[in-house]
Amino acid sequence: MKITMLGTGMAVVKNSYNTCFVMSAEERHFLVDGGGGSQILKILDEKQISLTNIHDIFVSHAHTDHIMGIIWVIRMIGHMIAAGRYKGNLNIYCHKELNEGMKQICEITLGRKITCLFGERILFVSVEDGQKACILDSEVTFFDLRSKKMKQFGFIMHQKNGEKLIFCGDEPLHETAFSLAENSDWMMHEAFCLYSERDIFKPYEKSHSTVKDACELAEKLSVKNLILYHTEDSHLEEKELLYKTEGQKYYNGNLYVPNDGKEIFM
Repeated sequence: MKITMLGTGMAVVKNSYNTCFVMSAEERHFLVDGGGGSQILKILDEKQISLTNIHDIFVSHAHTDHIMGIIWVIRMIGHMIAAGRYKGNLNIYCHKELNEGMKQICEITLGRKITCLFGERILFVSVEDGQKACILDSEVTFFDLRSKKMKQFGFIMHQKNGEKLIFCGDEPLHETAFSLAENSDWMMHEAFCLYSERDIFKPYEKSHSTVKDACELAEKLSVKNLILYHTEDSHLEEKELLYKTEGQKYYNGNLYVPNDGKEIFM
């Protein structure tokens, strides 16, 4: 399994793309969130990730920096289906309210040529807390993140090799989910900024974590590998060094601080 970070930035970044990524097993891909715009199409092309091999998408919540790129992906795959260049169906997993909202956006912004495929080849799958799906031959369990701002889901993936990955959305993992994350082989968790820069970026006002917070949590939960994302982008060139320098004071596992385009092999 490989993770390709298409974007790693928070909502209003200017020097990077909003956080979204692809999990890949050989030529099959699972897209998680879509960032804020059509740039996702360019990034997928640059990383040689073909839309024809994306058959599963998960959208965590309804903020624009997560859903607008998905609309572009739906548009392009819809045209490919209509042209006979896409085999199989596209499954889009999200919670019920977001399911309905995304379909409404598509109805307004996309043509009938694409929306007529909804329910036949483009399938919006409403997920509930604890619901399971098989994606990339792995068991995926969706869970409610108990977001303070907007309904949001994460997921746990049990891979064929026995490893467990937990994706925690873009808010601090709620204490009710600690048992789900405990002893995970991989945890993907947001880190809005350095703890040392909390007075500059004010993460707590926005229900976000700092590097220190995320690393302390991963250490507490005995997580083996921690991936930090959804960051500010004021110092991209130094970000990995700065974030690792702070994070490794509180976390003894393997710490990953990717920039856009980074590939992580699991």
